[in-house]
Amino acid sequence: MTQVLPAPDRLTGGPLLEIKGLEVAFQTQHGSVPALQGVDLTLMPGHTVAIVGESGSGKSTTAHSIINLLPGTGKITGGEVLFEGRDLSKLNEKQMEEVRGRLIGFVPQDPMSNLNPVWSIGFQVEETIRANGIATGKDVKKHAIQVLKEAGLADADKRLRQFPHQFSGGMRQRVLIGMALSSRPKLLIADEPTSALDVTVQRVILDHLESMTRDLGTALLFITHDLGLAAERAEQLVVMYHGKVVESGPSREILENPQHPYSQRLVAAAPSLASRRIQSSSKSLIDLDYTAPAAAADVDLVHAAEDRAAKQAASGVHDNAIVVESLTKVFKIRGVKGDARQFKAVDDVSFSIERGTTMALVGESGSGKSTVAKLLLRLEDVTSGQITIDGVDTAPLKGRKLLALRRKMQPVFQDPYGSLDPLRNIGNTIAEPLMVHKVGDTASRRARVSELLDQVALPTSLATRYPGELSGGQRQRVAVARALALKPEIVILDEAVSALDVLVQGQILALLAELQSEMGLTYLFITHDLAVVRMIADHVCVMQHGRVVEASTVDDVFDNPQQDYTRDLLNAIPGAGLALGV
Repeated sequence: MTQVLPAPDRLTGGPLLEIKGLEVAFQTQHGSVPALQGVDLTLMPGHTVAIVGESGSGKSTTAHSIINLLPGTGKITGGEVLFEGRDLSKLNEKQMEEVRGRLIGFVPQDPMSNLNPVWSIGFQVEETIRANGIATGKDVKKHAIQVLKEAGLADADKRLRQFPHQFSGGMRQRVLIGMALSSRPKLLIADEPTSALDVTVQRVILDHLESMTRDLGTALLFITHDLGLAAERAEQLVVMYHGKVVESGPSREILENPQHPYSQRLVAAAPSLASRRIQSSSKSLIDLDYTAPAAAADVDLVHAAEDRAAKQAASGVHDNAIVVESLTKVFKIRGVKGDARQFKAVDDVSFSIERGTTMALVGESGSGKSTVAKLLLRLEDVTSGQITIDGVDTAPLKGRKLLALRRKMQPVFQDPYGSLDPLRNIGNTIAEPLMVHKVGDTASRRARVSELLDQVALPTSLATRYPGELSGGQRQRVAVARALALKPEIVILDEAVSALDVLVQGQILALLAELQSEMGLTYLFITHDLAVVRMIADHVCVMQHGRVVEASTVDDVFDNPQQDYTRDLLNAIPGAGLALGV
């Protein structure tokens, strides 16, 4: 049995939560499919434990089992979930309702999906307060304002009347955290609470969550796929793989000396930790020896980054594939009664990208990164400035010339779920650019699809399947294959790995580096995660409020950042605050 033991000075009485031999199965038309197989976990009062692992490892299933909110046909088939000595798996629905919210709070993963878009924020907070019996009558609104203020939202009394779409992602997540903690629960379960947020917003949210749970004495069960983030935020780690706990113990011990091959793979593939290893080796500091054995690690991003840097150094000087000069984009935003105001999304941006290299464009949401990408792809028109591709000004291009430009320059979008047509099979999805540009006949297109699937390490049998039958990592590989179908010279990747598990993320980054080496591709890589930048890029431009505030080589930006904003981004990398050493 795997036990997570608390620090001695935090030990007060018995365990708050004790999971013993938990088994969960989902009923399908083909029979019962096990999701959890004998999971054991112990959490003490006021303590923080993080569960890490890739999608499908059983993290969220474990969390939902505790509060008996398993989706679909999921059912606990064995084991115990003891909360203050009481087996929650044996309670009826009415008894569980008394536990949920009042004793155990829950922060779900996606704030937009978990806040009703047609109800105001105030109504939803007040509904939670009434349901948990925290307040009644006129006191409900007062308590709702107090909850939002505790969640760090200014002007809480005015915010009550606003709707979820009027809040940023970070603000919506604060609302959910405030609602979960409104009844002062003894345990808070946070399921990937920051996976869709910028690193700086993520840090603010997690700092706030940490301070609130500490002040209330609430125990925290934190679920994430980022081992660096978990190690920074929790004293204890539980590593899950295929529905089982494969390793658990103090965060630092697992981080510095992972025992199980899967834990070793997680450490080797985590961009945040790999970034620390590169930083340490580049400064001739202590060797942290995080690299998993070759047999255990499918992806080692440090080796991939070192190989890329060596090849770039040997290849000499390149000409510029992309030159952007004084680029400005102004949007007109319609106001009330026909009034309109101007919003400058991109403000006098200039940069160039050498052929065969990777430029990373980084910054928080709203900094203008994606707008620059749309301008490059001619999905938006430039207000002023110039974009030159291979020496040709793109602004006057129309018709066939514009089509030829788009054949040369292809995008990979952030969301592999939203960017693939669910009604079109994988083969037709990849072949679509060939059909649009009238390249080849049916037989040659089919052969090209097979070649592309092989290139992105997917079996050709997937050609007849649909996006809904693929994992997130497989879908993103399909998106990369589609972008390569026309043999472009330039690929623009807009947050192409931000929604993926750390292992899949590592595989995609390694794949992109390999394809660049083989085909001489030029990448513009847009991301908010500087840890990923160090793995993939040669140069980096840091954007803030539509302007480039810092631009240099990756090593210069990481080792000697000039701007406070860049330092904040670097400090916000998960794991950046860990004191690593012997």
